[in-house]
Amino acid sequence: MPGYDTTAPQEQGQEPAPVKILVAGGFGVGKTTLVETISEIEPLRTEERLTSAGIGIDDLDGIESKTVTTVAMDFGRLTLTDAGVVLYLFGTPGQERFWFMWDDLLNGALGAIVLVDTRRLDRSFPAVDFFESRGLPFVVGANCFHGEQPYTAEEIGAALHLRDPNTPVLMLDARSRTDVRGSLLALLDLLIAKAQAPAAVSG
Repeated sequence: MPGYDTTAPQEQGQEPAPVKILVAGGFGVGKTTLVETISEIEPLRTEERLTSAGIGIDDLDGIESKTVTTVAMDFGRLTLTDAGVVLYLFGTPGQERFWFMWDDLLNGALGAIVLVDTRRLDRSFPAVDFFESRGLPFVVGANCFHGEQPYTAEEIGAALHLRDPNTPVLMLDARSRTDVRGSLLALLDLLIAKAQAPAAVSG
């Protein structure tokens, strides 16, 4: 990925560069909400109503009010003119029985936001492990349900046992466009830094 400057204006007539970003995490952490919040187009949703067929399979502990779930992916788009990029956001399904789709969604992705719910943090380990094992850069977004977050970023990072201690852990509300945009810019900054690191070493 080229080193995009998120503060520099895009050159006139230059087409924004496409960047594929995954929005991942456990079941019910707010992935669909995040994509809906930030997408400049009507997002594509593949939601189905939860039924009795999921009893014993889908873990609704702590999210008993959830009535629908993503069964394939969510898709949204955001153009960041100043950064010269257009982000294509792919939200992954959260239930374990749909995780086989994650590798397909990974193709062409440059980075990810891993949403976590600290009330159910154990549901977040598979997503963290997935991206760490595949070497895809990511930031952690701690979704602040009801506007509250009892833990610090340092505590959340330690609890997740992140391999890279420099992995950003961000506080956000998936319903806030400002918060979501900030997390995406933080991810772009991370991608830029990683892309420039080899050049800095070789130079």
